[in-house]
Amino acid sequence: MTAEDFQNGQVLLIDKPLHWTSFQAVNKMKWVLKSRLGLKKIKIGHAGTLDPLATGLLLVCTGKFTKKIPELQGQIKEYTGTFFIGATTPSYDLETEIDQRFPTSHLTEELIHQTLNHFLGEIDQKPPIFSAIKKEGVRLYEHARAGETVEIASRKTTIHEFEITRIALPEVDFRVVCSKGTYIRSLAFDFGKALQSGAHLTVLRRTKIGDYDVRDAQAITAFEDSIVRSAT
Repeated sequence: MTAEDFQNGQVLLIDKPLHWTSFQAVNKMKWVLKSRLGLKKIKIGHAGTLDPLATGLLLVCTGKFTKKIPELQGQIKEYTGTFFIGATTPSYDLETEIDQRFPTSHLTEELIHQTLNHFLGEIDQKPPIFSAIKKEGVRLYEHARAGETVEIASRKTTIHEFEITRIALPEVDFRVVCSKGTYIRSLAFDFGKALQSGAHLTVLRRTKIGDYDVRDAQAITAFEDSIVRSAT
């Protein structure tokens, strides 16, 4: 594709690598487009943040297609991943260390499968304290890192599909199809609580956004290689 193609607008499917922020991924792509294609300016942004500890589908819009971002952000999303049952962390994932441990001897496969039914449909969910949501102008994770306690309001979200794909305690693999604004980390925490135990998220991969599928996505390195080839 040419510089003009990107200015006119593209929706690029990127498989975000582990430990990268979504901002870093977009920034890298912006640098590639400007340095390899000689663009002085290019509008570019993503349609839905992925945590650094998550991998998978990141929709990146360029040029005139950045206007599509709000529409794309509202699409239904699919995730796969792993819950660790029997322990919690303050961030609800591996960003922080385990703070509490809980019994798991009472858990059965039947109980685990039955419990997920409580999370289907519209549910109330509290975002994690380690999140980018703002409270009185300050992001929640800044309050958390300062050791401050803040009241977090719950919000409505919808779980369209929720299935357990593997049980090998303390690990439970899952697939979730959900609405915009769903925190899978919070789902992990609430799921553990509903099991009369505790849980946190150890693996997360976004596999779909609307009709877009991660199987059609490319790595950032592959994206750069394709731009280099088109520029030569």
